[in-house]
Amino acid sequence: MTQDAKSREGVPEQPNPLMLEGIEFVEFATTKPQALGQVLETMGFCPIACHRSREVTLYRQGEMNVVVNAHPDDARVTATHGGKPVLSAVAFRTRDAGRAMARCIERGAWSATSHAGAMELCMPAIQGPSGSRFYFVDRWREFSVFDIDFVSIPGVNPHPPAIGGMGFFGLVQYVGIERSNDWIAFYKELFGFSFVPDEQRFGIMPKGHLMRSPCGSFMWQLVEPDAWALEMDLEPESLRRIGLGVQDVSEVVDKLKARGVGFVDNASLHPGDRGALTRTQLGSVSFELVHQPQP
Repeated sequence: MTQDAKSREGVPEQPNPLMLEGIEFVEFATTKPQALGQVLETMGFCPIACHRSREVTLYRQGEMNVVVNAHPDDARVTATHGGKPVLSAVAFRTRDAGRAMARCIERGAWSATSHAGAMELCMPAIQGPSGSRFYFVDRWREFSVFDIDFVSIPGVNPHPPAIGGMGFFGLVQYVGIERSNDWIAFYKELFGFSFVPDEQRFGIMPKGHLMRSPCGSFMWQLVEPDAWALEMDLEPESLRRIGLGVQDVSEVVDKLKARGVGFVDNASLHPGDRGALTRTQLGSVSFELVHQPQP
């Protein structure tokens, strides 16, 4: 065995069973797309395209894509409570979507029913918490999934720059009481996520269990809310919040405040160098800024 081979053997690569390479888009389901669109635009997202046959709009900022789904025939839209938007899907970039889907099904995941119509792209997906979906996408470089089903809005820049270099940092998921271990096993076994040590925390809301994607490009936070909070919540297990990574939290907070974004600022939680939390809009929509050093 050569010395190079020994060196490679001594430093095993982190397993990445689904060949993940990041997040392609996050989807909201809502019966109030205009109101949600205003919230997204205040955060710096711009509407750049509309679906050819469904009431779905694509918003973009930098490398981030956010889909607003208001199609009345989609069960995830009609199931929203009191018109509050919900995070209804996350699409993961992978080198082989079919292979990723097959591996998840082999290990017990449930497939999600496709609503694709004739001549529409059908993306493989498994079921996530509370009826949400996890899509697998292997088209995002020269040719995107949005090139098939979406029509660009005339006169709009298809690549609006990100405020302060914002990008997807990760997502926060609420889980039921004593259900953390079940979801930890889910993400470890199916996705290959790994634990982040408690001493290596990010942002200003370190509660729960933090996991890192096998590609190293985003985080997943599992939080067990207090029992009283769960009793007040109709969907205790659900995707709750998008984390946005920034290099300079204070700079981005100032820029967003100038655009009308409000931040939580009280005795126990206020914007700082580590992060900041926007005030909840439309009863359910908030974003967390997280300090993300330049690689």
